[in-house]
Amino acid sequence: MNKDLVQQDMFTVLHGQPAPVVTRWSYSAYDPFAVSLAVRTRQDRWVEWLIGRELVISALEEPTGEGDVRMRPLTVQGYDIVEIEIRSHDGRAVLEVDHELLRSFVESTLELVPVGTEAERMDLDGEIARITRSCAE
Repeated sequence: MNKDLVQQDMFTVLHGQPAPVVTRWSYSAYDPFAVSLAVRTRQDRWVEWLIGRELVISALEEPTGEGDVRMRPLTVQGYDIVEIEIRSHDGRAVLEVDHELLRSFVESTLELVPVGTEAERMDLDGEIARITRSCAE
């Protein structure tokens, strides 16, 4: 197991669809402010979004987000879920994920990098060097 990465696959309901889809939630200590949410499509391809970790943490307790990503805890037919609405120029998707599974994932990220220590994990000089190299090419 990689001590700098947390990853969890979850079945997620795509609003209006009868069958759940597989989502892969990933968190890396090397990008400590973001969570990756990847959704597997029917063509066995992954579509990925980066979401602020603080947004995901807050969504466990209250509606949060504005703009392209919004999340909120709900109870639907007796099940506790977190609804995730993602918008882009291509359209809109609404996902529903089990609240406790998402909480478990979030707790794993907090064990890896506690809130407030994210900046300590970043190599800002390395990022600046990487960006500078890519601009020079």
